[in-house]
Amino acid sequence: MTRLTLATAALLLSTATAFAQGSGHGAHFISNWDQDGDGVVTLEEATTKRGDVFTSFDADEDGKLSAEEYALFDEMRATDQAQMQEEMGAGMGQGAGAGQGMGKGKGKGHGIGMGGQMGGEEGGMQRGFNDADGDGFVTREEFMAKTPDWIAMMDRNGDGKVMADDFGQN
Repeated sequence: MTRLTLATAALLLSTATAFAQGSGHGAHFISNWDQDGDGVVTLEEATTKRGDVFTSFDADEDGKLSAEEYALFDEMRATDQAQMQEEMGAGMGQGAGAGQGMGKGKGKGHGIGMGGQMGGEEGGMQRGFNDADGDGFVTREEFMAKTPDWIAMMDRNGDGKVMADDFGQN
């Protein structure tokens, strides 16, 4: 995967960071996806970045991500998520409860983790979300066409933009 650049790794890391920081207001996501530095990620900015991500993982440059190419994309995202959770002190324990991690949790509180919150920024990167025709390949057109839906998943107040407030408490 020689085409995977540090910039793309940073983009993926920002997505994982925003996901891991449910109450951290998505500051890392905003700083990496907000191209003009105004604290807002617009559809235009997201479209540009998603195009860059697609290009980075389309190793054979055929305009579609095969199962193998998407597996590398998934692996990179999973690695970035795990790294960010580790850096933030979030392990694989109870999620939405007293602990922090992958489970739904049993306690009261808002754990940092993947329990019950697989949507928004992360869900919009998954193959099933982007493979519109279900043929097992994600074309550039399919991936790019899903950008408005991906933004809408994160845009909690419905203003068509993603801001730090959109990553607040559920």
